[in-house]
Order: sequence, then C-alpha cells, then structure tokens
Amino acid sequence: MQRLFSTFADGWPGAGLLLLRLFTGIALIHPGIVCTHAGSPPVTGALQMFGIAAGVVLMIGFFTPVVGALTVIVEGWIGISKISSPDGDPWNAVAAATLAACLAMIGPGAWSIDARRFGRRRLFLSNSR
Repeated sequence: MQRLFSTFADGWPGAGLLLLRLFTGIALIHPGIVCTHAGSPPVTGALQMFGIAAGVVLMIGFFTPVVGALTVIVEGWIGISKISSPDGDPWNAVAAATLAACLAMIGPGAWSIDARRFGRRRLFLSNSR
C-alpha cells in the first residue's frame, strides 16, 4: 500500500484531503439512507448499501485507493444505468464517483488510518552501548 503514495499530505493539504474525504462520505451515505427509507428495489438497495459502507470507510481513510476505485465503478453504474439515485438525478452519483476518483488518485492524507498503517516512520537509533 505504501507504494501507491509517495507521501501522505500534512498541514493545509492534509486538512483539505480530510474535508474531501468527509464530503465524499456524506455524498455517499445520504442517498443510501434515503434509499433504504424509501423502500427501493433490491438491486438499488444493495448498491446504495455499498455506498453507505464505502462512505464510512472513505471517511476514516482506510484502504482509500481500493475503496475509491470500487466506488467509482458502483457510482458510475448507478449514474449511467436505469438505477438512479433516490431523488431521480443521476448527476449526484456522477459527482460522488468523481470525488471518489479524486481520493483514489490523490490519497487519503496524513489524518487517516492509511497514513498510520502504511506511512513512513522515522527510526531513532540510540547511541547507548
């Protein structure tokens, strides 16, 4: 996983990636919740449930490139197929797919589980003998 990123952005860029992850998660979770309360068909419900799970995982920044790529596929399918989002607007799914693609390509940032698990660590060697 470390090979996918040269660095995990910190500071202002890391804060921007955190906001991007949070906004993408909200954009994925909201239609899924609305869809489950509306009593949609099973296929739509299953795809929206994937969106809820992907939104939560992207918000915490866990396996961001993999989950982002899978989200692009699922939300792209929702956007171009007859299965539209709960409000009937396919552009919401296209926007969510675009945000997920950005996260898959850029990475999660320093404030994520990926950075804690796969980030570079500094080694401090002691001179005590």
